Amino acid sequence: MKRIFLAGGSSVCTRQISMAPMAGWGQAMDLFLQGVEVVNCARAGASSRSFYERGRLAWILDNIAPGDLLLVSFGHNDMRSEAGRFSAPFSDFQFYLRKYVDGARARGAHPVLIPGQERRVFDAYGNMRRSLGVYPQAIRELAQSVSVPLIDLHEFSCNWWQQLGAEESKKVFVYLRPGESPNYPDGVEDNTHLRPQGVIECARFISRELYAQGLLHPGCFRNLDAHIPEQEITWLPDDVFEHLTKSRVSEVVR
Repeated sequence: MKRIFLAGGSSVCTRQISMAPMAGWGQAMDLFLQGVEVVNCARAGASSRSFYERGRLAWILDNIAPGDLLLVSFGHNDMRSEAGRFSAPFSDFQFYLRKYVDGARARGAHPVLIPGQERRVFDAYGNMRRSLGVYPQAIRELAQSVSVPLIDLHEFSCNWWQQLGAEESKKVFVYLRPGESPNYPDGVEDNTHLRPQGVIECARFISRELYAQGLLHPGCFRNLDAHIPEQEITWLPDDVFEHLTKSRVSEVVR
């Protein structure tokens, strides 16, 4: 069975039950694929640097096989100023992304670069701001320079958020009233992380691009144009989430 490995941060990772309805697009990929195993190694808070330095890329490279895909999506946390996460867009960030590309190719696997979804940031006049700066462009330029397929989730999300507008876009993000969810009793206004509707459509876009670019056999896809109820999204039991977080790490950084 062909496999798709996912490397990224919180916008990609499969969330645990205690974080619902917050979700990552990686946990919706199965809804559009068949005969393909999705191995979601993304972790909340991870940058391209920290994911590499903590042995998470090494674990993927220890387990990936010829013909598998490696989808790589970073940028949100590479912007963070603290040591161990920050990487400058056109130097360290591209340097670390090359490790994912080169590591996958050395094992006969196929890397794919994905600029992450934009945050929900609107000004007082209803204009959407692009808070990720030049990080998406750094990914685009690297993809072109090393001839790696690119799936531009960032541009897709910018267009979608702008179309929805400042108020309607709240329904896609984790905006909850007090008492609406037992996991967020005081309510929450999160402009970074998505609810099921958001991750379903992001996963649909990525799957469509995988199909359009011929990165998987056409028979590997399903439901590309079907309505998918939000109830189809499932979350990991917290103990399973913790186990996967701790176990998908290699002590030997490659």
